[in-house]
Amino acid sequence: MCRTARIFCHASPMDRSFPPVAPAHIHRYGPLSARNPDLEVLLTDGLGGFALSSAAGVPTRCYSGLVVSQSPPVQRFTHLVSPLEILQVGSQRHSLHALELAPGVFEGRGLEILGGATLHDLLPERVQMVGGVRISRRTVSPAHAGAAVYLYSVDSRESVTLTLGGYFVDRDMHHVHMQAPELKFEANGENVLVRGERTTRVRLHASGVEVTGLDPDPFPQRVYYRHDAARGEPDHEYVRGAALWEVRFPAGGGQVALVVQGLTDTTPDIPDPWLAYEQEATRRRELATLAQQTCGVTDDLVATLAVAADAYLVRRNSPAGTSVIAGYPWFADWGRDAMISLTGLTLLTGRFAEARDLLHTFLSTLQRGLIPNHFHEDGQGAGYNTVDGALWLAAALERYVTASNDLDFARGALPQLRRLLQWHLRGTDHGIRADPVDGLLLAGEAGVQLTWMDVKIEDWVVTPRHGKPIEIQGLWIAALGAETRLSEALGEPPELAEAWAQARGSFGQFWDGQAFADVLDTDGVLDLSVRPNAALALALPDTPATPEQVEAAVRQTENELLTPLGLHTLSPHDPRYRGNYGGPQVLRDAAYHQGTVWPWPLTAYLELLLSRGEVTQARAALDGLSGHVWEAGVGHVSEVFSGDALLPGGCPFQAWSVAELLRGQVLVSRAEKKEAAQKSG
Repeated sequence: MCRTARIFCHASPMDRSFPPVAPAHIHRYGPLSARNPDLEVLLTDGLGGFALSSAAGVPTRCYSGLVVSQSPPVQRFTHLVSPLEILQVGSQRHSLHALELAPGVFEGRGLEILGGATLHDLLPERVQMVGGVRISRRTVSPAHAGAAVYLYSVDSRESVTLTLGGYFVDRDMHHVHMQAPELKFEANGENVLVRGERTTRVRLHASGVEVTGLDPDPFPQRVYYRHDAARGEPDHEYVRGAALWEVRFPAGGGQVALVVQGLTDTTPDIPDPWLAYEQEATRRRELATLAQQTCGVTDDLVATLAVAADAYLVRRNSPAGTSVIAGYPWFADWGRDAMISLTGLTLLTGRFAEARDLLHTFLSTLQRGLIPNHFHEDGQGAGYNTVDGALWLAAALERYVTASNDLDFARGALPQLRRLLQWHLRGTDHGIRADPVDGLLLAGEAGVQLTWMDVKIEDWVVTPRHGKPIEIQGLWIAALGAETRLSEALGEPPELAEAWAQARGSFGQFWDGQAFADVLDTDGVLDLSVRPNAALALALPDTPATPEQVEAAVRQTENELLTPLGLHTLSPHDPRYRGNYGGPQVLRDAAYHQGTVWPWPLTAYLELLLSRGEVTQARAALDGLSGHVWEAGVGHVSEVFSGDALLPGGCPFQAWSVAELLRGQVLVSRAEKKEAAQKSG
């Protein structure tokens, strides 16, 4: 490493110690737990960008490091895989980072010297001890900044030196470099620009320490991604490492900050990284407090999930407005996921302005009565292959108006809701139309997946469910009922009451005398596959069912679908059941809705229990998933679990999983409080 001119950073009058913001919740991992590569930490910037690593700071998948959106919240590119951190104590040099080179083989001592990891309202702090020196690193991703900010605090008896730099890439976040990228490093004092097709800016902030800028001498470095290997994806790449500065701390230690940003046309400066951390810590505490006040449940789980919920709410450039990232690290924003998640992400957390804007975003994208199933990651348009997205929008709209009493918004949205429903009545894309005979909703065409069970492998639609799926009927009835109730709230006559009554009167066709069918096909044949969709339908507000039918649905769910972490998507007794979710994508997709456990439908089952006064049973059903919050994507909930082993899979951070766990926690807690009051009264 060649040295350039020394930069002497003088003491600043500002206190650089970490801010005394008291978090709503703190969660600590000891040294062994913190080494677990399955514990992943996510920080987001509200634009679709994020910083991701294991709790110990190890990159474990191609999405690890700093990812920045060029056109929020999509067109995302990776700039940094990991900081480079080397501590020199006397003549001994210790790499604080840890890069896995091959399974179980690491460059760097980051895991060996790990003292633990702590989450302060999900802001991570990594603590290491070596050579009598304690090094703390806190990380934050300031809002709308496309940045990862690393704040180091060094406590030492003697003078020590910390070398800082990074392992850099320049690529689409979904891909890897099979050769080290050609990057140009431009060093200028406290700033270094790393140029490829895109530009990364690295800036050092320090005071009261001696800083030496290094002439960058980039080198190739192999990195192995264990989570990608488990998914049958490319499992390694070659990155470009470079040491950029040496920071010499006096006896006693001090603080220094490393700010890494992916530059776009709108990238803001971060003049004071410690202040940026304090502002974000304060904002997170306020989010937790607001949620607890709004929902009336003041426990740690609500505080944690309220902070987690914020990660999925993003600003979209076109169409402009609030949207929801379905899951990190690889999903873009999806309409169905956004509408299902709206209650938990916004209404229970007191974020009514975001809820209103989220509804506006998708109302503004309606085409022939449908909302986008998802926006494309390349920023070029959207797919509209969803029968339930627009119906969940109707349910979310009614929930928003009920929670906020925003009749002005309801007045503007009601005509759009009516047009949406009229399109469904007379027929829209993909065979979606009301059956004039019974008023129920038909959907499906060859080669197109339309419900939430939406896997397609080349030309194979794994769970087509064409005809009249049961949860679609529950949503259709709820959407028609929403039109009636919103009309009455605004003093207007309902326009679709007859359609509502007809659909309600026909729902009984799904009952075969012992159980509800999953699908009523176009020939009138009942598909009696045991899936969680009957529970989803029965939990909606207008679905007609007798107490005996609800009892049967609850028993069937418990006997064949219920697990400690969610509901099987297909009964293990079914010969089509696949209990392993893992390996290459074709195997994962084949199991995705054929037995894999999903957590988000669990709350519908809880609602059925609570409707029967079974509060204790509801709490027991929720306990396992509540504990999972600290087992994979820390503070969040995984997308899915394998059917047999219940191992987490898919995205470790999933919007509707977080939202529906929060909703379930609030529903059960309120029921417990009501039950306790009745017993004491």
